[in-house]
Order: sequence, then C-alpha cells, then structure tokens
Amino acid sequence: MRSMWSILRLAVIGTALIGAGCRTNETPEQQVRDAKITADVKSKLAADLGASTVTNISVNVTNDIVTLSGTVHNSTEKSRAAALAQAIPQVVRVNDDLQIAAARVQP
Repeated sequence: MRSMWSILRLAVIGTALIGAGCRTNETPEQQVRDAKITADVKSKLAADLGASTVTNISVNVTNDIVTLSGTVHNSTEKSRAAALAQAIPQVVRVNDDLQIAAARVQP
C-alpha cells in the first residue's frame, strides 16, 4: 500500500512539473496586449494589402514583437507588410519571415 502512495505522489509531482513547464512566460496583461497588436496588424494588412494577400500572411506576436510569415506576391508587398506592422503602436520589433511567391509560368 505504501508503494502505491509513493507512485501516486510521484505522478502528481510529475504532472505539476510538466504543467508548470508548459506555461507561457507572459502575464495575462501581456497576452491581452499581444492579442490586440495581432488584431491591429491583421486589420491594417487587410485594409492596405487586400484580403487575398492577408490570407497568406501569418501574424504572431509575443512580448510586443511581431513575426510575419507566409507568402506575398512581390517585394513591394513584403516591405509594405513589415512597415505596416512596425507602424502599430506598442510594436517593439518586426521579424519579417515573409517569402515572395514564385511566379507561375503559363504553359
């Protein structure tokens, strides 16, 4: 019976440690601020670049740092997307991981 309690105790401790390791380092306030920045960036991109381009762009915000990834049609859209994201208040930095889509060759 004693070994059963020891195993149960280890299981509880292990679960607690795993759960604590999966927590984000952001406070709830920071998470709300990052969510607002994400919405603002997506809104600005949709208004300026259009819906067809925005659906190919992923916006991730952590601690006020915006990461843009996905594909755009050309270098103008790429630089414009980064500039729009940087213009949002509270954005500290923009990581531009956008790729320019290869041009389609017509047969």
